[in-house]
Amino acid sequence: MKKGHAGGPRKEARPGYHCRGRIWIEHNGETFIGFGRVVLLEKIRELGSINQAAAAMKMSYKHAWDLVNAMNRHAAEPLVVSCRGGKGGGGARLTGSGVAAISEFKKFHAAFTAFLAAESEKISF
Repeated sequence: MKKGHAGGPRKEARPGYHCRGRIWIEHNGETFIGFGRVVLLEKIRELGSINQAAAAMKMSYKHAWDLVNAMNRHAAEPLVVSCRGGKGGGGARLTGSGVAAISEFKKFHAAFTAFLAAESEKISF
């Protein structure tokens, strides 16, 4: 018989239970990047515009701009740069730091998801 952490018999895991969680990275107590912000960055990269990215995510332009501004403020280097409209129109693009931030967060998120899955296998209520 296997021993549990309290010295008694360890119960087998029960199917149907799953650990869930959300993860984000903070800087000085404020959110720097999380899953939703990564989606916004990916939309900006795809569409070349904060406005179009916001519309695609059914979010106001102001909210999207505030999120981009917060990420840029907390990053060592800006993640997104924009240019004002004009004859050819404005736009926005991800910097190398923006692309790296997406990649790093996705690795971090994958590790967190794997941790939750492994812990779910241990649930024995």
